[in-house]
Amino acid sequence: MSEAQSGDPADILVKLYALPPLDLTGLGAAGVTLRRPIAPERHVVVAWVAREFEPGWASEVEVAFANHPPSCLVAVEGQDILGFACYDATARGLFGPTGVTEVARGRGIGAALLMASLHAMREQGYAYAVIGAAGPIDFYRRLVGGLVIPDSWPGLYRGLLRTPAGE
Repeated sequence: MSEAQSGDPADILVKLYALPPLDLTGLGAAGVTLRRPIAPERHVVVAWVAREFEPGWASEVEVAFANHPPSCLVAVEGQDILGFACYDATARGLFGPTGVTEVARGRGIGAALLMASLHAMREQGYAYAVIGAAGPIDFYRRLVGGLVIPDSWPGLYRGLLRTPAGE
């Protein structure tokens, strides 16, 4: 049974030179802005990711902020963060983590964050990107023609240290 069938996440390879065009007009018309956060916003974004998702992802966001330019994008509506996406955080050429708050799902924000991040990676000279430990494999296949990398789980996450239960 392949990883894609077993329910485990898998890494996905994306050809950045074959991406569909980036079109954010729908989000803009809906009042959602995608942008790179700036340094004074780091603590706000990191705290939001830790609260909405998990501390490990917040650690990756901190690393993304250390890159120049930051390899993190946020989707905002007014002063509310709706979603985020990182790349070059856990490893060079790796997309993720990414997430959209539950109340904002279904509005195309996740797809827009993915596409904007992959286009940014292409602009920085990457020919390929790896989506690390992708959960919604069909989502990535449909949007960017992602190819599952066989036997990629747990891959670089093997032996990952985690906070003990109860701490």
